[in-house]
Amino acid sequence: MDECVEAQDVMQSVQGVLDTLARRWTGELLMAGTEGARRFREYRRAVPGISDRMLTLRLRELETLGLLSRTVVPSTPVQVLYAPTKHAAELLEAVRPLVRWGTQHMAKAGAQVVAPAS
Repeated sequence: MDECVEAQDVMQSVQGVLDTLARRWTGELLMAGTEGARRFREYRRAVPGISDRMLTLRLRELETLGLLSRTVVPSTPVQVLYAPTKHAAELLEAVRPLVRWGTQHMAKAGAQVVAPAS
């Protein structure tokens, strides 16, 4: 019985990660952050098609999840930088085998797997 409860807990954790990654723009934003700290407009250019409002929401969400850090640089005008955290790097590293598996196996079933842009 304990093994069943433990398995459910593990799967809920995995589902939470997958739900986060499945949200529109999340993967693209995390990949865009791999080049280091960026300003809002730099993320906007790196992720074509995302609106300013959606970008703001996603950046806040990723910050709340501990995947991005937000730093306010006191200057004129004030600069806000978003940088990936260690957790974001670990998450992307964990996802790479899934992308590889999907590319190899899902194509056989006729499904198309699109890897996040780098």
